[in-house]
Amino acid sequence: MKTSIRATMSALWAATTITAFALSASAVKADEPVTVQISVKDHKFEPAQIHAPANKPILLRVKNLDATPMEFESVSLRVEKVVTASSEGVINLRPLQPGQYSFFDDFHQQTAGVLIVQ
Repeated sequence: MKTSIRATMSALWAATTITAFALSASAVKADEPVTVQISVKDHKFEPAQIHAPANKPILLRVKNLDATPMEFESVSLRVEKVVTASSEGVINLRPLQPGQYSFFDDFHQQTAGVLIVQ
């Protein structure tokens, strides 16, 4: 009988450990950022409209293909980042609710775009 109880306890412990591991692995995966890329060329965002999923962290890569610096800025996203000429900047965005978030180049304010979160 003691052997049966030990076997049951071992099986229960193994099932609990596997379940805990699976839940923590899915929680980690849910928090992994989604990468979104955008370029600036001739003082225009390419593409001017980018998309990302809601409620997930976003890693926004801004590649400046121009010979002059630009400043990625967004009031609604609460970010600003200078990206030097011919380089790339990385912006970490918090998980966002569905909606549209406008952005622009503060050095060339006619350069504008929108992030659509769904």
